[in-house]
Amino acid sequence: MTRTPFILRTPSTLIVLAVLAVFTLAVTLLSAAYGTGAIPTSMVKTLGMTLCLALAAVAMDLVWGYLGILSLGQMAFFALGGYMIGQWLMYARTEGIVAASLSGNPIPFTPQELRDGVTNQIFGVVGSAELPMVWGFAHSLTLQLILVVAVPGLLALVFGWLAFRSRVNGVYLSILTQAMTLALALWLFQNDSGFRGNNGLSGLQNLPGLDHVGQARLSVWFLWASALALGLFYVLAAWLVSGKFGSVTRAIRDDETRVRFLGYPVEGFKLVVFTLAAMITAIAGALYYPQAGIINPAEMMPIASIYLAVWVAIGGRGRLYGAVIGAFVVSLLSTWFTGGRAPSINLPGYVVNWVDWWQVALGLSFVLVTLYAPKGIAGVFDLIGRKEDRA
Repeated sequence: MTRTPFILRTPSTLIVLAVLAVFTLAVTLLSAAYGTGAIPTSMVKTLGMTLCLALAAVAMDLVWGYLGILSLGQMAFFALGGYMIGQWLMYARTEGIVAASLSGNPIPFTPQELRDGVTNQIFGVVGSAELPMVWGFAHSLTLQLILVVAVPGLLALVFGWLAFRSRVNGVYLSILTQAMTLALALWLFQNDSGFRGNNGLSGLQNLPGLDHVGQARLSVWFLWASALALGLFYVLAAWLVSGKFGSVTRAIRDDETRVRFLGYPVEGFKLVVFTLAAMITAIAGALYYPQAGIINPAEMMPIASIYLAVWVAIGGRGRLYGAVIGAFVVSLLSTWFTGGRAPSINLPGYVVNWVDWWQVALGLSFVLVTLYAPKGIAGVFDLIGRKEDRA
């Protein structure tokens, strides 16, 4: 008996990949670097960052929609991925600048002079003259890329092992994840954390060695990389949840006690999914912040993770394509409303400015979706699919 290939058993995956390919091609052809220039470079960057947020939403849906863990610390992993790649970007770019300035000296500079110059440039703003130990691998792109997944993955592994073996569930686990990200953010706000405190890491949009390449072209390159990452990890996530592994995770979500009674290692399944989701989220962050250009501790405050949960809820949790839709719709709407592009509403005696009211509207939408449309936007596609089956 021939087993139907995974990709044919999940037509939604094919549709998502096709839409993603068409979207990427369209943006490329309308970009200033490779097309007509109808889409400005700033918008190309926004769309590339939205793809990264959609990838983070897919990871969030794995732990919340399929495993039942409402992680309110997911954006901590996102920011950690950004910090890890940001260290190399900032160090390598500064190293090039310092080397160019020292090359004019009559006596060739030593490696220590170069290192001191880099340290002064990066940490002079926080009054430090020593390169922190956490920057020990910042000179190596390969090592920092490994740290992009290793640091968030290890944090998730340790946190998850401690929480799951103690049978912490439900709202208590959500509070713990929120406490973890808050503690991490408060630590990063300190100058002696080694990550420049409140200043964060900046100038990340300038790739070392590619000074001759304009931002218009770089933005399209990052768009391609973000689309590729979203496509690959979407397929991985869809493959995971479509087989026996996914059936067990959904069973844990619906009745953890019964699954444990049947002999399944519940804590092991939770730990695998939680750690994998953290690493996927970190990769999304590593692609996001070079497009944003800057990262600081505020990026990992608990409110960011709550936004992520809202996107997944509005898109439709428990459906990977719902997470992608929610991230795209809410993120782009947020950019439009908070960017001052939405027209104000003139009421008798009061003017509704969407910059001020957008978060209220978003919160109200979340409440309404939770109460009256728990399947979110993806529920509409489910309804269309059922009607076609009946026809």
